[in-house]
Amino acid sequence: MHRSVSLPIGMFDSGVGGLTVLKALRDRLPCEDILYLGDTARLPYGTKSPETVSRYAVQASGKLVDRGVKLLVVACNTASSVALDALRAAYPAIPVIGVVEPGAQASCAASRTGSIAVIATESTIRGNAYQKAIHALRPEAHVLGRPCPLFVPLAEEGWLDGALVEGIAARYLDPIFAGEVAGPAEERPDCLVLGCTHFPLLAGAIRNVIGPEVAMVDSAETTARAVEAELGRQGLLRTAPGCGTSRFLTTDDVSRFARTGSLFLGMTIGVDDVELVDL
Repeated sequence: MHRSVSLPIGMFDSGVGGLTVLKALRDRLPCEDILYLGDTARLPYGTKSPETVSRYAVQASGKLVDRGVKLLVVACNTASSVALDALRAAYPAIPVIGVVEPGAQASCAASRTGSIAVIATESTIRGNAYQKAIHALRPEAHVLGRPCPLFVPLAEEGWLDGALVEGIAARYLDPIFAGEVAGPAEERPDCLVLGCTHFPLLAGAIRNVIGPEVAMVDSAETTARAVEAELGRQGLLRTAPGCGTSRFLTTDDVSRFARTGSLFLGMTIGVDDVELVDL
């Protein structure tokens, strides 16, 4: 299967969270066209079984492959943690990049002590995806995973700061970073991985809870670098002058996708820029 430099990069997530990855790609690879699919009709993926998530991921990717893409980005930590093998088997001619391994690499580089905390959806934590990826790079690392399921609806609603959000963040994070329950200060994590693409929107509230000393890592920037490197290896980097385009597909409520997606992307997405599709 011949893939052209001019084809777009395909990306999908269960909703709009993956737009944080799209933004990083847009900043790093401004010449590339990007086709993004948010499977909002079936979110969240984080509470589904691995088998269901894999099935959804193959279906979402199939829609992108049918439109013609040169590379797939799984802009969803849950799908990256359980579905990469299924996607590579279903679409062997197309490179597939998830967000877990780049995030693990960034956390290993950021942590001085090797004590790393990961917050993510229930499915990502249950599957130990980050633990495995981090231990592959730093076998001696101590990795503590904690599910934070309420962060996803908070981000989707645009509730990003304030007493309510910080209170919820404290309930999740204080046992890890503060007080006697967390253990001696020297044993507490010095790095926190935001293991869900929704969570960077809550970074301000999370930072207020964990304090300034803890390194905070999200995988968007590192994933963008991984995409650039893979396109370079495949000879598929687009270097034509001019700005690349971003197009959006969603499986439910175009107006909500445009409204909420604008928060994640940091720029306005018009309703006319979003196409409703069925998987």
